[in-house]
Amino acid sequence: MLSRRLLRVKVAKNLYAHLKSGSDNLKASEKNLVESIDKAYDLYFQMMSLIVEVARYAESRIEINKNKKLPTYEDLNPNRRFVDNAVVHLIANSDSVNDILASRKLSWAPYADAVKDVYNRMVESEYYKRYMSASISTFSDDRRFVEEFYTALEEDEALNDLVNDMSLLWTDDYGFALYMVVRTVQNLKQSHTEVKVLPKFKSDDDLAFAKSLFVKALVNYEDNQDIVDRYTSNWDVERVVFMDSLIISIAVAELMHFESIPVKVTLDEWIDIAKYYSSPTSSTFVNGVLDKIVADLQQDGRIKKSGRGLL
Repeated sequence: MLSRRLLRVKVAKNLYAHLKSGSDNLKASEKNLVESIDKAYDLYFQMMSLIVEVARYAESRIEINKNKKLPTYEDLNPNRRFVDNAVVHLIANSDSVNDILASRKLSWAPYADAVKDVYNRMVESEYYKRYMSASISTFSDDRRFVEEFYTALEEDEALNDLVNDMSLLWTDDYGFALYMVVRTVQNLKQSHTEVKVLPKFKSDDDLAFAKSLFVKALVNYEDNQDIVDRYTSNWDVERVVFMDSLIISIAVAELMHFESIPVKVTLDEWIDIAKYYSSPTSSTFVNGVLDKIVADLQQDGRIKKSGRGLL
């Protein structure tokens, strides 16, 4: 499922786009936010289907080699362990996966060269050679191989770049999608006849959280920026990165308007987001500024928490 971390990132990126575009259409920007969240879930299915396409390409190569004019013994007696992988077949024949692929029009068909390239990199890998040379293959072995396939893709910069080109809304979603696929594969059992796909959200409240955070961060943006400006007044304006300022502003909105979310959770999340989505020194800067803001807002009674947030 899509984590609250990913939802926060989507809020930040869509708020950034809204402000930079000069738009005054909140509803349109909120719709763009929801679409970007839906697309992140699409990428989960797009990536899950990749190993199926790679296996189909591998099988097509086997057939081509069998039909050579002078086939070798290996051509006529190929090692089919990968193309017969039970987990790959389970994914390929799963309605829970295929129905989403069809309804969302997700396919690798336009990217046949990329599938071929992934195959070529896979067959050179140590995990592939180890799997193909094993004397026996159990369902657990097949599942472990598929996990290793997707884990290796985390370092595949060429595929990451392609995914970013496939949709602007998939920028930075690659790692999240792979993590979700690996979790799904880890939960598969030999007795399963369907892939139990992860739900889009962990909680029914998650989408409402993202939409509400976006609206409150946007509506209160100028007021929150006044707060940010007060606590960064000693900094050279040229050195205060816009994304840092934006992240702090959204964090302030979350601190003040979401009573059930503990202060520590909000701080940890936005400090980590700053680390990956702004400048190299952003997390330290954001951490220092937010610590001062929180102390004063709590003293003024402007941060009110209930439940776990009181701890």
